[in-house]
Amino acid sequence: MRLLPFLLPLLPITALSALAQNDTPKTGEEGLRIQIFLDQKCFGPGFLDGKPGNFTRRAVYSYNRSQGRSPGAWDALLAEAQKEVKTLYATATVPSLAKKFINPKLPRKYEDVGDIKLMAYRSYLEFMAERYHTSESFLIELNGKSKCYGLKPRSLLKVPNIEPFRIEKLAPGRSHKKDATLSKRNIVIDTKNKQLFIYDPTQKARPIPGSALIVSEGEKEPLGKLVAMFPTTPGQEKFIHRGTWRIVNAVEFPSWRYDKQLLKTGKRSKEAIQVAHGPNNPVGVIWCGLSKSGIGIHGTSSPRTIGRSQSAGCYRLSNWDAARFPEYARPGARVIVR
Repeated sequence: MRLLPFLLPLLPITALSALAQNDTPKTGEEGLRIQIFLDQKCFGPGFLDGKPGNFTRRAVYSYNRSQGRSPGAWDALLAEAQKEVKTLYATATVPSLAKKFINPKLPRKYEDVGDIKLMAYRSYLEFMAERYHTSESFLIELNGKSKCYGLKPRSLLKVPNIEPFRIEKLAPGRSHKKDATLSKRNIVIDTKNKQLFIYDPTQKARPIPGSALIVSEGEKEPLGKLVAMFPTTPGQEKFIHRGTWRIVNAVEFPSWRYDKQLLKTGKRSKEAIQVAHGPNNPVGVIWCGLSKSGIGIHGTSSPRTIGRSQSAGCYRLSNWDAARFPEYARPGARVIVR
């Protein structure tokens, strides 16, 4: 056995608590400030809503570890966030281009979408919530029901002050190719804690003084510095394929083959429906296929389900995180599923 501090991010939350300082988790404006800070650093805290839950806590632990400090150092993280996030809210305009991404009559059953050309948002509220990495309910809390349900192009809305997810920059079928740096990244998917970690092997991990993790002799290759973390849905236990794989492709706005039998049993049938691309496609706005056939890292049509075991073997991210994923890893990157 040996000690490998660089693998600390894989510790379960309960074990991490023993390593943490006794700082108090932040809520309200302090919580939102931390969420915005973490989100912009690509350590996904879940919805930006000022109500930190498990996702935010895990993001805090992961980011602190990446900086070489105690996982539970909320006060140190807040001080850092206060320097970078001066303003919590912004006034956003519903862009005119949103109109082409809205279809209030979009069917909810996949059996009924065969002729649909774009799996669009069902409302401007849904469009704006995803654009600003938050939930529809939080936007209603900030702006009121009448304003949110009456949104249209050029309407003004109070939103979290972040760089928006610009869906209009994506193109159907466009691929992200191999990259000299990003294709060497290491990705670890922790199926227990529902987190996807991305490591840069060209940078050394920052050790946490006094902390180490005992692992098996099989773990011999350093993963590198932790550079990003996203919450994910690993799928039902019976469909999880643990092991080491590679990313083989990364495609924007993919279509999706709806196979009811595959979703239930994990085995393909001959009867399927091809579902068009779009934010409400079940695989979301990005598909990153793995060398394990039929399995990929992708977006979702239901950000509220991230972290719940409901997929048939794939790994779901929110669409705003999925859209950023190719900035951190490209085809050729190693994927370790645990």
